[in-house]
Amino acid sequence: QVQLVESGGGLVQPGGSLRLSCVVSGRTVSNYAMGWFRLAPGKEREFVAAIGVIGWSGDITLYADSVKCRFTISRDNAKNTVYLQINNLKPEDTAVYYCAKARAQIRSVRSRDYDYWGQGAQVTVSS
Repeated sequence: QVQLVESGGGLVQPGGSLRLSCVVSGRTVSNYAMGWFRLAPGKEREFVAAIGVIGWSGDITLYADSVKCRFTISRDNAKNTVYLQINNLKPEDTAVYYCAKARAQIRSVRSRDYDYWGQGAQVTVSS
């Protein structure tokens, strides 16, 4: 059974930082690309960041333009965990953030390329 469990969300003031964690069980994260998506009120689910498997793509990480230079995706294979470091948070970053496991090794922006999803972590940016 594959499970993804996110944590680390919360209420943060604009300009603040958070680190989201996604602990994976049932699969080895080093064997798959992993991604983060977010769902904001009234909007469609949006790709945020992805990390591929070394050797399968030249640029291992990929980011949405709206989060480049502020978000960093990383992976700790020993802990089977994927992280999303979020800096300089803006009110428009408010959303539920979902971790997802890809079907293959190459990172993707398409949600249909991911087969397992976490339950989501709420991030609220407000003063």
